[in-house]
Amino acid sequence: MKVEDDALTPLLGKNARFQPGFMHPAIFIGSAVLLGIFFALQEWMGLRMWSSYRLPLVILLQAWGVYYMLWGILCWLIWRWLGPALQRAGIVAILTRVLPLSIVVSVLQEMIWVACFPNIPLNRPHMPYWRRLELELSDEIFNNIVIFWCAFGLFRGIGYYQRFREKEHAAEELEMRLANAQISALRMQLNPHFLFNTMHGISSLMQTDVSAADNMLDQLASLLRITLERGDAQLIPLRDELDFIELYLGMQGSRFGNRVQQSIDVDPELHDALVPAMILQPVVENAYTHGLSKLDTGGVLSIDARKAGNQVRLTVLNSGVGLNSAEYNGASGSGLGLANVKARLRLHYGADQSFLMREVGDDRVQVTMTIPLQFAERVEEQVATYGA
Repeated sequence: MKVEDDALTPLLGKNARFQPGFMHPAIFIGSAVLLGIFFALQEWMGLRMWSSYRLPLVILLQAWGVYYMLWGILCWLIWRWLGPALQRAGIVAILTRVLPLSIVVSVLQEMIWVACFPNIPLNRPHMPYWRRLELELSDEIFNNIVIFWCAFGLFRGIGYYQRFREKEHAAEELEMRLANAQISALRMQLNPHFLFNTMHGISSLMQTDVSAADNMLDQLASLLRITLERGDAQLIPLRDELDFIELYLGMQGSRFGNRVQQSIDVDPELHDALVPAMILQPVVENAYTHGLSKLDTGGVLSIDARKAGNQVRLTVLNSGVGLNSAEYNGASGSGLGLANVKARLRLHYGADQSFLMREVGDDRVQVTMTIPLQFAERVEEQVATYGA
């Protein structure tokens, strides 16, 4: 088990040990005292119902309360000092170390308790300390040892629980790291894909409109600067994603001129909503490549962001040649860009997302993405959430 614990340390950190709340000293010792009060009340009622011998309730409460308070203190100290050793102890250590410890602690508890109550037993003449201790040990040593082993069983159970929780946490951490690694790989896959397509467009413009090509190069430089500034951020505010898209639409405007009418409509409440970085650009690029580029005039591209309950609905609508022709050209939504978007949505949100591509009449294609509505609790919160 030591090897497993060491293997978990890089994932969990030094202070990631799961500590049950009931092992707080105030709670643990307080619970022991309450147990003593319960036994005191039980004995007091038993004496009243079944015996003519009477003891004041206050004496019973003191005796039982202190008895279990001492056990609470001793057991908590054992947990504090020897807890890990007891949890790892094998059969040999249990027989050679824990068993003798149980006897020593049982005797020590009884010694302290007897010292606290010099007048007990009440039904006998006053006796020296060692004589009273001998009498109490003869009556209580077995019960004390049972209490010790009950505490030992509790500590072992806590150890099993801790290891289970640590392995569970490590598995979640590994799953989250894998998801983030996959998302990063997909993001890196997009960059050369996007750059290649853009450079191809600039190359085409160089033959017909050098000024437009130069303007497109400036816009590309701005897009690349934004990409570098984002670094490895996975989730970004929608307004930042729209800034990127507006630059990208400007590039396409330089390329296609007045052939496409562009529009963006965003619910003001959603500007700070978190969305995956570069989630819209592949969809818009797909709209141009497989739809709008086929038109000589009258192209329409609209981007819409709306709040739908506790979700964000992102919609990209474009005119073109429809899905049937897109399928003929091998772009039915399974190309690199859209497949990348679907994979990243799934990694970020699991089943709490949807991606739908459909034809909505007159050769218009609409892509609708829905994701959970969330806002960053802090500026640097830009990581994958699924698998966490």
